[in-house]
Formats: sequence, C-alpha cells, structure tokens
Amino acid sequence: MSDDARVDMTTGAITPKLFALAWPLVLGNLVQTLYNLADMFWVGRVNAEAVAAVSLMFPTSWMFVSVAMGITAAAVALVSQYVGAGKQRQADHAVAQTVLLTVVMGLVLASIGWAIRYPLVSLIGAQGQVFVYSIDYLEPILAAIPFTFLFFAFRAVLRAAGDVRTAMWLVVISAGVNVVLDPFLILGWTLVEGAPFVGTITFPAMGVRGAGIATLVSRVLAALIGLLVLLNGGWGVQLRIPDLRPDREVLTELVRIGVPGSADGLARSFAAVFFAALVARFGPIATAAYGIGIRLMSVSWTVSGAVGQATATGVGQNLGADTPDRAAEVAWKATAATMAFLFAVGALAFVYPATAVGVFVDEQGVIDAGVVLLRIIAPFWAFMGGLMVIQGGFRGAGQTKQAMALSLASRWLFRIPVAWLLAYYLAWDAAGLWWAMAFSGVVTFVIGAAWFNRGHWREGVVDTGPDVAAGDD
Repeated sequence: MSDDARVDMTTGAITPKLFALAWPLVLGNLVQTLYNLADMFWVGRVNAEAVAAVSLMFPTSWMFVSVAMGITAAAVALVSQYVGAGKQRQADHAVAQTVLLTVVMGLVLASIGWAIRYPLVSLIGAQGQVFVYSIDYLEPILAAIPFTFLFFAFRAVLRAAGDVRTAMWLVVISAGVNVVLDPFLILGWTLVEGAPFVGTITFPAMGVRGAGIATLVSRVLAALIGLLVLLNGGWGVQLRIPDLRPDREVLTELVRIGVPGSADGLARSFAAVFFAALVARFGPIATAAYGIGIRLMSVSWTVSGAVGQATATGVGQNLGADTPDRAAEVAWKATAATMAFLFAVGALAFVYPATAVGVFVDEQGVIDAGVVLLRIIAPFWAFMGGLMVIQGGFRGAGQTKQAMALSLASRWLFRIPVAWLLAYYLAWDAAGLWWAMAFSGVVTFVIGAAWFNRGHWREGVVDTGPDVAAGDD
C-alpha cells in the first residue's frame, strides 16, 4: 500500500491533519460502540437479569483486558516517536517486541481469570440467575483475552505509524462479525435453505453465553487478519520474525512505559467493577439502567477515545521530530473540538433520555431509572471526554505516569468515595452514584488541563539522534 494512507503530523496545517488522523479512529470506535449497543440490544431480548449480568461483566472483563492498555500506550509512544524521527527500522523492531510481550501477558491473564472466575463474580455481588448468566458470559470472554490483546496491539502500532485507516478496518471486521453472530447465537435464529446455504441451519439459543462466543470468534478473526497485515509490511510498519527474539532493552522500555499505563487501565477497571458492585446493591433495575447508560455514554468515548488516540500519535510524532510546541498545539486543538462536540451530544441525551433508554429495554422501571441517570450525567460528558484527550497527549509523550495519576484521582479519589458518601451515607440512593460520576469528571478535567499546560512532558522518550541498526532483517 502507498504512504498516502499514512498521516504525518509533523508538517502542514494541524487541524486538517488532526481530522485526517482522527476520523477513521472515530469511525472505528463508533463501529465498536454500535457493536456494544447491539450486544445489549439482543441480550435485552432475553430478560432484565441477562442485561444486569452483562452490565456487571462488562467492566469485569475489562479489568483483565485493561492490562493491554499499558502495552499499547508504550507501543504508541515508542513507534510514533521513532517514525517521527525517521527511524523506521527501530519502529519495526519495537513492533515485534510489542507482539511478543502482548502474547505472553494475554496468556497469563486469561489463565488467572479462568482460575478465579467463580469467586470473582460472587465478590462483585451477582446472585441467583444473574450469577449464572455472568459466568456464561465471562467464560468465552476470558478465552478471547490473548486474541483481544493482539487485536489492540496491532491497531496501536498501525496508529502510531500514522495508518489509522487499516486500524479502522480491523475494528469494522471484528465488530461486524460480532453484530452478525449476536442474534443467531443469543436467540437461536434459523437460516432456511437457499443460496448460499444448503439445507436448514439452526443455531441453538445460548443467551448471554452466545454473546460471549460471538466476541471470541470476532477477536480471533481480527487478530489473524492483523497478523497478516503486519507480516506483509505494506502498511507503515512490519513484523519481522527474527525481531521476535526477546530484546531485554526494548522489553524493559516497553514495560517501563507500559506499567503505569497498565496500572492506569487496571485502576479504571477495578474502579468500574467496584462501582458496578455499588450499583448492584440497589437491585437489577438500577443495574440494568446503569448498563444501558454506560453503553450510551460510550458514544462520548467513541469520539474522545479516538481523538485521544490521534492526539497520542500527533504528540509522539512531533516530539520525535523535535517540535514540542506543535505537539502542544495538537493536544489543545483536539481537546477543544472534542468538548464542543460532546456538549451537543450530551444535550440531546438530556432532552430525550426516555427515547434513548427505550431502544434497549421496554420495562418501564428500567426506563425511569435510566432517565434519572442520563439527566444527571449527560451534561458532563464533555469534561470526561476532554480529560481522555489530555491523557492521550500525555501517553503520546510516553508520560504514562501522569495519565495513570489522573485516572486514579478520577475514580478512586473523586468518584468512589463521593459515591459512597452521597448514595449510602446521605441516602441519595442510586442518584448519588450518578452525581459522583459527574463530579469526578469535572474536577479531574480541570486538574489534567492545568497539569498538561505546565509542559513537563515535552522531552519524549526516544533518542532522536542518528539512526542505528535494530535486530536482524
């Protein structure tokens, strides 16, 4: 493939290049969000207990998958800065070491998760039929972890090289397969005889387990396609088999940069699990409303997460090219545009909350609870999104400790303690939980913006001196 699909953020007008880098990521994340919404839609056709189970297990599964966030953050920092410095061979070598580390960590975490799945689900607070459904969903998700890690890693190194379109298509393929499989595996649809099918094909109704299996199949397929893309080498970076030999120096650097990123992901995931447990104490209605609300909030994450990823690439490339002022300009323009968009989206959710929730469930109790949630949280989506973009700027600079600190403050300092205070101590019930989420979003954004403005991230993490050989061709 030609270099036309790659975006060089080190030259030219920033806004159009940032848009060119961000829109495929936004589209890819939007497709992933649509998959999440479709997943909840089809599970909602089972019953409220099934929705509650998936709502609890979504943050639980991400508790394991979030470790990959550290690896991908480290990969983006190294690869993007090598690309910005014109060191293609070192970038390829970093790709191989990323893949090696990803496979090892994925297998280890999948094994740990499988061993503790029963006490873990019980600890979160799932009981009765919700417990059974939770296990049914979690087991195939755990089996998918190594492939999910590879899927994330492949997308990250392609983004770092500036090829966001191929990264987008990996998401489209994975989510598309998942969406197609969901109704067949969850509800047990039948394909009648006719091209291209010979005979009648009946899928058994597997309920929430079917949703998990659909995710497993889609992630395996996406990981295999991503592997072929990187081995080909025509998409900006190449996976070279000899480079898979462990390189202590590069692996150490990946771990050094990645550990705070993984801790960041784990902190967010543990907080999400803990917060879900707080919600579960208010019963399946509140839990189902929370699960639907989180899926709707993922629309904001679709944009802010994608722009944050684009910001990481832009900051990394410009630090590699020794243009830190341009890197800062990338970050601030991305933050302002994201917040403006999310203020508008949040306004729509605030005005039409019942319509939004009613798409996923027809139980009036859940709809009423969802309306309360959206009316509280939707006006503050822009602050949550702005924080994600700023964290992307820190990660592109390799300053994952700062991004981690902001996540820790948001969840464990300004959200969970405030949630307990409002919901339980002051007896605001579930509404107290939603107000705590809004409060943490605003306060942490203000802190993050002030911290980034100090500029201590401007030095980068790679040597931008003369090129040297890396590994064997």
